Amino acid sequence: QLQLVESGGGLVQPGGSLRLSCAASEFTLDVYAIGWFRQTPGKEREGVSCISISGTSTNYADSVKGRFTISRDNGKNTVYLQMNSLKPEDTAVYYCAAVFSRCVLSDSAYKYWGQGTQVTVSS
Repeated sequence: QLQLVESGGGLVQPGGSLRLSCAASEFTLDVYAIGWFRQTPGKEREGVSCISISGTSTNYADSVKGRFTISRDNGKNTVYLQMNSLKPEDTAVYYCAAVFSRCVLSDSAYKYWGQGTQVTVSS
C-alpha cells in the first residue's frame, strides 16, 4: 500500500516561508495526482492545492492563490508545497494525499494519506 510521508513543517513568523515535501518510499508517485490539505481543531479538512500526474495542471484554494506553489519532481518521487507570505490563519496540520485520478480539491476523492506535518505561523 502506498505510504506518504510529509516533512518541512515548523514554526515561522508571519510573512515567512516554508516548503513542505511529500515523499513515498516504496511506490512511485508518478501515477498519482497529489493533493495538499490542511486541518485545524474543530474545523473540516480544507483542500489547499493539487497537482496532476504529469504536473502540467494545478489547482489552488482561493485562500492561498498567489502565495503557495505546488510542484512535483517525479525523479525524486516527491511533491512540494512552497508556502510564501504565510499568515497566522495558515496554521494547521498539513496532509498530502494521492489519488489515481485527476487533480481535485475534494478530500473524499483521495485514497492514500500521510500522517501530517504541523505548520504554525506566529510571532
